[in-house]
Amino acid sequence: MESLGAECTPLKHKYDACFTNWYSKKFINGERTNDCADLFKEYQACIKKVLADRGLTKMIDDARPTIGSVFGGGDKDSGDKDSDAEPSKK
Repeated sequence: MESLGAECTPLKHKYDACFTNWYSKKFINGERTNDCADLFKEYQACIKKVLADRGLTKMIDDARPTIGSVFGGGDKDSGDKDSDAEPSKK
């Protein structure tokens, strides 16, 4: 699956592969270290830039209370209240 922005797709694929490997080989066996956190943050930063470049950040932040998002919205400087949150993949 491609990412929201073509420039983020390679990072998405790296993160997806890392997460799948970590989940299937470590998490399932009780190891809770997060081997993919750095990749996630890099991919997240790329997506945030794409959203900002497309003028979508404010719209998403405005929708958060309506949809009940558990992840932070934007603060006035960074566009993100909870930049360290890593949602779990399903």
